[in-house]
Amino acid sequence: MTVATQSKKEVAVRKRAEPASPEEKYVQATGRRKTSVARVRLFTKGTGIVVNDKDYRDYFVTKELQVIVEAAAEAMNFADKVKISAHIVGGGIHSQAEALRHGISRVLTTFNPDFRKRLKKLGYLTRDARAKERRKFGLKKARRAPQWSKR
Repeated sequence: MTVATQSKKEVAVRKRAEPASPEEKYVQATGRRKTSVARVRLFTKGTGIVVNDKDYRDYFVTKELQVIVEAAAEAMNFADKVKISAHIVGGGIHSQAEALRHGISRVLTTFNPDFRKRLKKLGYLTRDARAKERRKFGLKKARRAPQWSKR
């Protein structure tokens, strides 16, 4: 593929995927919820959580969503010790927050396997597979049938 045929999105994704410096090491994992996918990287140098090149408090505005995002790192007392960078696509804002929590949990267990037991007990490592059921033909929604009239 030549440079002229590459889309701007592909170039931006490739730029973001590269670490800031060659000596900067990280651990990577993926978190999912509904249609949201969070690619999470844990860096040993630095502190804070960055989501789509913004601070997570700017990306997730409500306190409820911020608590969901912080939950896994707070449970392991790792929130202020490492830098977490995430890129999230798809879904709604609540689904993205839960996908990020799932990704952070997975990256923490990759970083330190001893965390697995506590995170599993809290339910953060379980992939919540619930999603909207598809609409079937002949029906108005997934299960809602048209009103039936006898006469």
